[in-house]
Amino acid sequence: MQAKNPFRYFNSSPEVIRYAVWLYSQFPLSLRQVEDLLIERGIDVTYETLRFWHDRFAPLFAMAIRRRRNKRGFGSKWRWHLDEVFVKINGKQHYLWRAVDHEGEVLECYVTLKRNREAALRFLKKAMKKYGVPYEIVTDKLASYGAALREMDLSHLHTDTKGANNRAENSHLPFRRREQARKRFRSMKSLQKVTASHGQIYNHFNQDRHLSKRNNFKANRAAALDEWRTLELAA
Repeated sequence: MQAKNPFRYFNSSPEVIRYAVWLYSQFPLSLRQVEDLLIERGIDVTYETLRFWHDRFAPLFAMAIRRRRNKRGFGSKWRWHLDEVFVKINGKQHYLWRAVDHEGEVLECYVTLKRNREAALRFLKKAMKKYGVPYEIVTDKLASYGAALREMDLSHLHTDTKGANNRAENSHLPFRRREQARKRFRSMKSLQKVTASHGQIYNHFNQDRHLSKRNNFKANRAAALDEWRTLELAA
């Protein structure tokens, strides 16, 4: 059975939509800034149209990237770094729990209203359902992690020594830039949806250019862009 084309019923071409979603997902730009970049290239769309495209297609691109990575055997079980980001939604404090692997790849994001044992337990179970149990879990000194891991009988995997979780702290920077560009999030659902998509797309284009020779970086970047243009989306 032939899969349905997710771009059907859209007047704009798939190439334009892919390009617009890539701009907004890859760079810390506002919707109005993306609109200005597109009009310079002769593409006249409003920022509200760009918002709709992103909300509609960014999760599909994220799922396609995750499927390809899973087929290739990506998905770290070596060392996870866990941390929380404080996010204000309509003036109320929320917590974005994030798990990254030893290379800084975003594994899982989860939004909660509280930062207690129950929230940490839900987050850990959600991550392990997708990736399995890692060999080591590194956190900060938040007691909720230890309580949740004791309940899961995984305390022997836990490390919370000072400075060991710098990998997670540094991985928050792309999200903070995205948060600043958006100005604010309006709901927990919106925050969860954006961070889940942004994490996978960030993984796809993150080449660690400071660790690679120029020729290798250019080849990897070109391969990532070619793969982006050929991602098969499930409607």
